[in-house]
Formats: sequence, C-alpha cells, structure tokens
Amino acid sequence: MSQSPYREFALEPDDSVRLANLAGPFDEHLRQIELRLGVEIANRAGVFRVTGAPDAIKATERLLLSLYEDTAREALDPHKIHVRMNAANVDRLNASGDHEPQEVLIKVKRGFVKGRGANQAKYLHAIATHDINFGIGPAGTGKTFLAVASAVEALNESRVQRLLLVRPAVEAGEKLGFLPGDLSQKVDPYLRPLYDALYEMLGVEKVAKLIERNVIEIAPLAYMRGRTLNDAYVILDEAQNTTIEQMKMFLTRIGYGSTAVVTGDLSQIDLPKHQKSGLKDALDVLRGVEGISFTFFTARDVVRHPLVARIVEAYDLRDGRADHES
Repeated sequence: MSQSPYREFALEPDDSVRLANLAGPFDEHLRQIELRLGVEIANRAGVFRVTGAPDAIKATERLLLSLYEDTAREALDPHKIHVRMNAANVDRLNASGDHEPQEVLIKVKRGFVKGRGANQAKYLHAIATHDINFGIGPAGTGKTFLAVASAVEALNESRVQRLLLVRPAVEAGEKLGFLPGDLSQKVDPYLRPLYDALYEMLGVEKVAKLIERNVIEIAPLAYMRGRTLNDAYVILDEAQNTTIEQMKMFLTRIGYGSTAVVTGDLSQIDLPKHQKSGLKDALDVLRGVEGISFTFFTARDVVRHPLVARIVEAYDLRDGRADHES
C-alpha cells in the first residue's frame, strides 16, 4: 500500500505561546483546517507534518505560515480561521474529489452526532468544507437535523455570530388566512420542525434566550428580502416550496464568513401547479458551480422507522411508473 504524500516544515521563530495560539485549545484550530482542506496535520515542537493531496498540502503550508505571522499580533479563534480560509478560496481543493471525506463529529448538548451511513457522512463533510450546500431527498434522511447540528456547533465555537433558520410559508392544502392570530402566529406552525431540532440540540431555555438576544432567528423566507447576512449560518428548509425568484433572492443574501444549507424534497412540492420549484431550478442552474455542494439522499438513507423507507420506495415506484406512462 503506497504512502500518502506529505511535507514537513518548521514555523519560525520557535515560540511556544504563538504555537499554542495557532493550534488552539486541544488543537481545535488544526482540526478545523484539516477538515476544510482534507489533510492530516501533525506537529511537534514547531515542526509540522502535513499529509494529503499535493495541492492541499501546499495550501495548508501557506495557510499555516500566514496564520503564524498573525499570532504575533492577535489571538486566533475559530471564526478568524474560518474567514481566512474563505479568503484563501480553499473550497476549490475539495472539488476534485481525490481524497476520502473525513468523518465529521458534531458536539451537541447530549453528546456527539455523526453521519449514519456513507451519504450522511458525505453530507456533513460537504457542509464543513463548502459555503453553500444542498441536501435533497425524502423525509427522514436527516437533512435538516444534521444541518441544524452543524449550525449549532458553528455557533458554539464562535465560527459564526448568528444562526438563521428559514422556511417558505407555503400552504400545504390549507390557507393561511383562515388560521387564527397575527402573521407571526400564522406562520409559526410552518417553522415548528426547526424549533424542535434546536430544542433537541440546545434545550428549550437556552434556545429561548438566544432567540431573545437575536442570536438565533427563525423566520419565514419572505423576511430575508433586502438583507445581507455576514458571519451567519443560514438554513433554508423545505426549499422545494420556494419559487425561482425566492431561491435566487435567498442565495444572493449570503455574505462574508457565512455558511448556507438548503434542504428539500422534490417529491413534496406544494406550489401551485405549473409553477417550477426554485429548488429544482437551482439544480439545473448551479450544478458544477465551484464552492457549492450537492448531496442526494434516497429511501436507503431514511433513519426513521423502517416502514418509512418502504413507504418512500412505494411512492417513488408509483411516481416512476406514472412518469413513464405519461
């Protein structure tokens, strides 16, 4: 078995305080760089050994040398590392796909979350290494849950300053006008699944406090118009119910230091007939655009009750037959 390419280099001057600043508590800054660039970093007394694809090794060396210069002037944190990697356009190194996705472990209130199966692992790695991500597939595949878990971790580690969870308020057989209450109360049922995921990650009390401080915002998609979102983690859920104009509006809100995850199920479109889904249109337009990832889930990835996977497969089979007959 051939050994992966590696390179060793020293950071000078040798300064234990600056090296600790670069590495971060328990080497968390180095782990962050490893994950984003798809490399392995080992260091001993200022001598670093980077293993991975040749281009990724070179980019990692440049990044570490540059960050080490910064340690003489400022304290580094995960947010600064994240912004620096964005500025260096490191995502293009992951587009070639010549390295295996690294397993991503997400720390949450109850322990750790990781991908269950190859597709979930690929999805988590894509979210960690790209600024805009699409997760597409049937209910029960963990698309939203894993996106929220990644967002909560980024918030806890100060890689982002705010968390926004967004849904289009499209009526699935019901009319908003007939629901009781003001606009906020009318759209709240559409956002409930996002609240539920947050409660599981952080607990009800902490979520309430963060919402009160506007650190977490849960809102209908229409509230995003006219905003630019810097240093934020933004999740657009149920994106199959966006129009083409809404999807374009959402994607162009993304600012510096931000990460966006778009989730949806193309078999559950509640838009009026003959109106094309913004999610379906985005797949046509954005495939192959550098810096954007797409993960596609199937019934095999369903992690709910085993019957759910069989139900999804039965409907897919019926719909496939209908498409063929038409």
